[in-house]
Amino acid sequence: MDNNRIMNQSVKKKRQDRIIELIGRHEIETQEELADRLCEAGYQVTQATVSRDIRELKLSKIPVGKGRQKYVAFTRDESHLGDKYIRVLKEGYVSMAPAQNLVVMKTVSGMAMAVAAAVDALKIEEIVGCIAGDNTIMMATGSEAAALAVMDKIERMIEH
Repeated sequence: MDNNRIMNQSVKKKRQDRIIELIGRHEIETQEELADRLCEAGYQVTQATVSRDIRELKLSKIPVGKGRQKYVAFTRDESHLGDKYIRVLKEGYVSMAPAQNLVVMKTVSGMAMAVAAAVDALKIEEIVGCIAGDNTIMMATGSEAAALAVMDKIERMIEH
């Protein structure tokens, strides 16, 4: 049993390394495209496996122009690249509103996960955590005042 688990982890690591390589080389917009590329590389995967890998690797989508998007990996090594994250925030942002200790942000359709990842990487101290859907992000803060402070910080980032 231990050998199977070790072998499965090794296959998973290799597959996930290949995913990072593929999204670095190609503008991959959908899970289906990613699954096709993996199959071409010799990995037999299901959509559920690709979806799980995307979640585990914390991949996000960023715009590449003409209404297209692509998967990217925001790594810890890039956390000092604040301008990159602010650009993603600016490109995806539509509006935001306070809701007690929450900030609810609307984004361009399909951009909420990328914008939430960018907000997380910006390490705004008042934000306790973010949850993203397709075009909406819920940012939890410790208080109503903190939510307003977050909105002020984000507005200043977007304006500059």
